[in-house]
Amino acid sequence: MRLYGVVGWKNAGKTGLMERLVAEITNRGITVSTVKHAHHTFDVDHPGKDSHRHRVAGATEVLLASRNRFALMHELRAEDEPTLEALLPKLAPVDLVLIEGYKRDTHPKVEAHRSVTGNPLIAPEDPTVRAVASDTPLDLDRPVFDLNDTRAIADFILSEVGL
Repeated sequence: MRLYGVVGWKNAGKTGLMERLVAEITNRGITVSTVKHAHHTFDVDHPGKDSHRHRVAGATEVLLASRNRFALMHELRAEDEPTLEALLPKLAPVDLVLIEGYKRDTHPKVEAHRSVTGNPLIAPEDPTVRAVASDTPLDLDRPVFDLNDTRAIADFILSEVGL
């Protein structure tokens, strides 16, 4: 599987860009899965539901399945957070995995940047950031795309990964 990341600081437009990229790339007939890193505690389960009750009771993993989808929840308890490298083999094979976050990992990335946030660019200090998608023109040593030019960003990523 080929990997490409989208990174950026909070409110830079990462999730919107990811959503548009998934739609654009899958519309071209390329299979895509995503990985999203969360820096905070999150829960996809709901208190009172059977699966939540199983987890709270102490189950390490709960697999919830229906005819439309399945979800595997793994409770880490005292385990360390798994690395991206450890998580990727859990995905079914696809043409491309788009990764939101994991900015310190070594896969190639595009940085989402909005000037209104006032945050510094990651790209100048990180050679794994191969391009920047911004809402303002930038003078950099790598390609800069309009943050809303999804087609051009998708073309760049697909060229980078050989698809």
